[in-house]
Amino acid sequence: MELNEPLIRTGHPPHMKPNIENGPLFSRILRKVTLFVVIFVLSFHFPLSLETDYLPPGLEYLSPEFQGRQNAIREILEVLERYPTGLADVTKEEIAEVIYEEALRHNQDPKLILALIAIESEFQNWCVSQQGAKGLMQIMPYVGESVAQELGIEWSGDRTLFNPYLNIRIGIYYLSQLLVDFKDLRVALTAYNYGPTYVKGLIEREERIPRDYYHRFLTAYNTI
Repeated sequence: MELNEPLIRTGHPPHMKPNIENGPLFSRILRKVTLFVVIFVLSFHFPLSLETDYLPPGLEYLSPEFQGRQNAIREILEVLERYPTGLADVTKEEIAEVIYEEALRHNQDPKLILALIAIESEFQNWCVSQQGAKGLMQIMPYVGESVAQELGIEWSGDRTLFNPYLNIRIGIYYLSQLLVDFKDLRVALTAYNYGPTYVKGLIEREERIPRDYYHRFLTAYNTI
Protein backbone atom coordinates (compact mmCIF):
# COMPACT_ATOMS: atom_id res chain seq x y z
CA MET A 1 0.00 0.00 0.00
CA GLU A 2 1.35 3.38 -0.92
CA LEU A 3 1.99 5.67 2.09
CA ASN A 4 0.48 8.65 0.30
CA GLU A 5 -2.85 6.86 -0.35
CA PRO A 6 -5.45 8.25 2.04
CA LEU A 7 -6.82 5.79 4.57
CA ILE A 8 -10.26 7.46 4.48
CA ARG A 9 -11.99 8.24 1.21
CA THR A 10 -12.33 12.01 0.93
CA GLY A 11 -14.44 12.19 -2.24
CA HIS A 12 -18.21 11.85 -2.66
CA PRO A 13 -19.68 8.57 -1.41
CA PRO A 14 -20.74 6.15 -4.10
CA HIS A 15 -24.26 6.79 -5.41
CA MET A 16 -26.73 4.13 -4.23
CA LYS A 17 -29.45 3.02 -6.63
CA PRO A 18 -32.83 3.83 -5.06
CA ASN A 19 -35.21 0.93 -4.38
CA ILE A 20 -37.92 1.88 -6.82
CA GLU A 21 -40.04 -1.20 -6.12
CA ASN A 22 -40.17 -1.19 -2.31
CA GLY A 23 -40.23 2.53 -1.53
CA PRO A 24 -43.63 3.54 -2.89
CA LEU A 25 -45.25 0.29 -1.66
CA PHE A 26 -44.07 0.90 1.88
CA SER A 27 -45.35 4.49 1.73
CA ARG A 28 -48.78 3.38 0.58
CA ILE A 29 -49.04 0.80 3.34
CA LEU A 30 -47.93 3.34 5.91
CA ARG A 31 -50.54 5.85 4.73
CA LYS A 32 -53.32 3.25 4.85
CA VAL A 33 -52.36 2.14 8.34
CA THR A 34 -52.24 5.76 9.51
CA LEU A 35 -55.65 6.51 7.98
CA PHE A 36 -57.17 3.43 9.59
CA VAL A 37 -55.84 4.40 13.02
CA VAL A 38 -57.21 7.95 12.66
CA ILE A 39 -60.67 6.73 11.61
CA PHE A 40 -60.71 4.14 14.38
CA VAL A 41 -59.90 6.75 17.03
CA LEU A 42 -62.38 9.30 15.70
CA SER A 43 -65.20 6.74 15.57
CA PHE A 44 -65.27 6.64 19.37
CA HIS A 45 -65.70 10.41 19.57
CA PHE A 46 -67.97 11.20 16.65
CA PRO A 47 -70.86 8.74 16.12
CA LEU A 48 -72.05 8.42 12.53
CA SER A 49 -75.59 9.43 13.36
CA LEU A 50 -77.59 10.33 16.42
CA GLU A 51 -80.60 8.56 14.90
CA THR A 52 -79.07 5.11 14.61
CA ASP A 53 -78.36 2.31 17.05
CA TYR A 54 -74.92 0.74 16.88
CA LEU A 55 -74.86 -2.89 15.93
CA PRO A 56 -72.04 -5.38 16.52
CA PRO A 57 -69.03 -5.16 14.17
CA GLY A 58 -69.74 -6.45 10.71
CA LEU A 59 -73.37 -5.26 10.64
CA GLU A 60 -74.65 -2.05 9.13
CA TYR A 61 -76.34 0.78 10.97
CA LEU A 62 -80.11 0.56 11.16
CA SER A 63 -81.97 2.51 8.51
CA PRO A 64 -84.65 5.00 9.70
CA GLU A 65 -87.33 2.77 8.13
CA PHE A 66 -86.13 -0.27 10.06
CA GLN A 67 -85.99 1.73 13.29
CA GLY A 68 -89.59 2.86 12.75
CA ARG A 69 -90.68 -0.73 12.30
CA GLN A 70 -88.83 -1.88 15.40
CA ASN A 71 -90.25 0.95 17.51
CA ALA A 72 -93.79 0.18 16.37
CA ILE A 73 -93.41 -3.53 17.11
CA ARG A 74 -91.95 -2.72 20.52
CA GLU A 75 -94.97 -0.54 21.35
CA ILE A 76 -97.37 -3.26 20.22
CA LEU A 77 -95.53 -5.79 22.38
CA GLU A 78 -95.76 -3.47 25.39
CA VAL A 79 -99.55 -3.47 25.00
CA LEU A 80 -99.67 -7.26 24.67
CA GLU A 81 -97.62 -7.69 27.83
CA ARG A 82 -100.20 -5.77 29.86
CA TYR A 83 -102.84 -8.44 29.25
CA PRO A 84 -103.07 -12.13 30.25
CA THR A 85 -102.89 -13.58 26.74
CA GLY A 86 -102.13 -17.10 27.91
CA LEU A 87 -99.27 -17.18 25.38
CA ALA A 88 -95.51 -17.55 25.76
CA ASP A 89 -93.35 -14.45 25.62
CA VAL A 90 -91.72 -15.48 22.35
CA THR A 91 -95.18 -15.99 20.83
CA LYS A 92 -96.24 -12.50 21.92
CA GLU A 93 -93.17 -11.06 20.24
CA GLU A 94 -94.08 -12.83 17.02
CA ILE A 95 -97.71 -11.70 17.33
CA ALA A 96 -96.54 -8.10 17.63
CA GLU A 97 -94.71 -8.50 14.34
CA VAL A 98 -97.76 -10.09 12.68
CA ILE A 99 -100.05 -7.28 13.85
CA TYR A 100 -97.65 -4.68 12.49
CA GLU A 101 -97.05 -6.41 9.15
CA GLU A 102 -100.70 -7.28 8.49
CA ALA A 103 -101.94 -3.83 9.51
CA LEU A 104 -99.37 -2.29 7.18
CA ARG A 105 -100.34 -4.69 4.37
CA HIS A 106 -103.99 -3.64 4.58
CA ASN A 107 -103.30 0.05 5.27
CA GLN A 108 -104.60 -0.09 8.84
CA ASP A 109 -103.43 1.55 12.05
CA PRO A 110 -101.89 -1.13 14.31
CA LYS A 111 -103.37 0.70 17.29
CA LEU A 112 -106.83 0.24 15.76
CA ILE A 113 -106.23 -3.51 15.60
CA LEU A 114 -105.06 -3.57 19.21
CA ALA A 115 -108.18 -1.70 20.34
CA LEU A 116 -110.36 -4.16 18.41
CA ILE A 117 -108.65 -7.15 20.02
CA ALA A 118 -109.00 -5.49 23.43
CA ILE A 119 -112.79 -5.24 23.23
CA GLU A 120 -113.28 -8.54 21.42
CA SER A 121 -111.19 -10.91 23.54
CA GLU A 122 -109.17 -8.78 25.99
CA PHE A 123 -106.14 -10.42 24.34
CA GLN A 124 -107.09 -13.91 25.62
CA ASN A 125 -106.16 -16.28 22.83
CA TRP A 126 -108.50 -19.09 23.94
CA CYS A 127 -111.54 -16.85 24.33
CA VAL A 128 -114.90 -18.15 23.00
CA SER A 129 -117.99 -15.96 22.89
CA GLN A 130 -121.56 -17.09 23.58
CA GLN A 131 -122.21 -16.88 19.83
CA GLY A 132 -119.21 -19.10 19.06
CA ALA A 133 -116.64 -16.51 17.92
CA LYS A 134 -113.11 -17.66 18.75
CA GLY A 135 -109.57 -16.46 19.27
CA LEU A 136 -107.96 -13.07 19.69
CA MET A 137 -110.11 -11.30 17.10
CA GLN A 138 -113.21 -13.39 17.83
CA ILE A 139 -113.78 -14.86 14.40
CA MET A 140 -116.95 -16.82 13.72
CA PRO A 141 -116.11 -20.23 12.19
CA TYR A 142 -118.08 -19.65 8.98
CA VAL A 143 -116.38 -16.27 8.51
CA GLY A 144 -112.98 -17.78 9.28
CA GLU A 145 -113.43 -20.58 6.78
CA SER A 146 -114.49 -18.19 4.01
CA VAL A 147 -111.65 -15.74 4.62
CA ALA A 148 -109.09 -18.53 5.02
CA GLN A 149 -110.07 -19.79 1.57
CA GLU A 150 -109.55 -16.30 0.10
CA LEU A 151 -106.14 -15.99 1.76
CA GLY A 152 -105.01 -19.48 0.84
CA ILE A 153 -104.86 -20.58 4.48
CA GLU A 154 -105.48 -24.26 5.19
CA TRP A 155 -108.68 -24.46 7.18
CA SER A 156 -108.63 -26.72 10.23
CA GLY A 157 -111.54 -25.34 12.23
CA ASP A 158 -110.71 -24.45 15.84
CA ARG A 159 -107.08 -25.28 15.24
CA THR A 160 -106.92 -22.42 12.74
CA LEU A 161 -108.90 -19.94 14.82
CA PHE A 162 -106.87 -20.58 17.96
CA ASN A 163 -103.65 -20.09 16.05
CA PRO A 164 -102.98 -16.45 17.01
CA TYR A 165 -101.03 -15.66 13.85
CA LEU A 166 -103.74 -16.99 11.54
CA ASN A 167 -106.52 -15.50 13.63
CA ILE A 168 -104.96 -12.04 13.31
CA ARG A 169 -104.38 -12.43 9.58
CA ILE A 170 -108.00 -13.46 9.08
CA GLY A 171 -109.37 -10.75 11.38
CA ILE A 172 -107.43 -7.87 9.83
CA TYR A 173 -108.30 -8.99 6.31
CA TYR A 174 -111.98 -9.33 7.26
CA LEU A 175 -112.04 -5.83 8.75
CA SER A 176 -110.35 -4.40 5.65
CA GLN A 177 -113.08 -5.97 3.47
CA LEU A 178 -115.78 -4.47 5.68
CA LEU A 179 -114.16 -1.06 5.31
CA VAL A 180 -114.23 -1.47 1.54
CA ASP A 181 -117.92 -2.45 1.65
CA PHE A 182 -119.18 0.20 4.06
CA LYS A 183 -116.57 2.96 3.48
CA ASP A 184 -116.99 4.13 7.06
CA LEU A 185 -114.98 2.99 10.08
CA ARG A 186 -117.86 3.29 12.54
CA VAL A 187 -120.19 1.25 10.35
CA ALA A 188 -117.48 -1.29 9.46
CA LEU A 189 -116.65 -1.89 13.12
CA THR A 190 -120.33 -2.28 13.96
CA ALA A 191 -120.62 -4.81 11.13
CA TYR A 192 -117.59 -6.65 12.52
CA ASN A 193 -119.44 -7.09 15.81
CA TYR A 194 -123.08 -7.41 14.75
CA GLY A 195 -122.48 -9.00 11.36
CA PRO A 196 -122.51 -7.30 7.95
CA THR A 197 -125.89 -8.77 6.95
CA TYR A 198 -127.58 -7.23 9.99
CA VAL A 199 -125.98 -3.83 9.41
CA LYS A 200 -126.84 -3.83 5.69
CA GLY A 201 -130.45 -4.54 6.67
CA LEU A 202 -130.47 -1.52 8.96
CA ILE A 203 -129.07 0.66 6.20
CA GLU A 204 -131.63 -0.57 3.67
CA ARG A 205 -134.48 0.09 6.10
CA GLU A 206 -132.92 3.45 7.00
CA GLU A 207 -132.81 2.51 10.65
CA ARG A 208 -130.33 3.80 13.19
CA ILE A 209 -127.05 1.90 13.39
CA PRO A 210 -126.07 1.02 17.00
CA ARG A 211 -123.29 3.18 18.41
CA ASP A 212 -122.48 1.29 21.61
CA TYR A 213 -119.82 -0.93 20.06
CA TYR A 214 -118.08 2.00 18.37
CA HIS A 215 -118.05 3.93 21.65
CA ARG A 216 -116.44 0.95 23.38
CA PHE A 217 -113.89 0.83 20.60
CA LEU A 218 -113.06 4.54 21.01
CA THR A 219 -112.58 4.08 24.75
CA ALA A 220 -110.20 1.17 24.15
CA TYR A 221 -108.36 3.05 21.40
CA ASN A 222 -107.77 6.07 23.62
CA THR A 223 -106.50 3.95 26.53
CA ILE A 224 -104.24 1.54 24.61
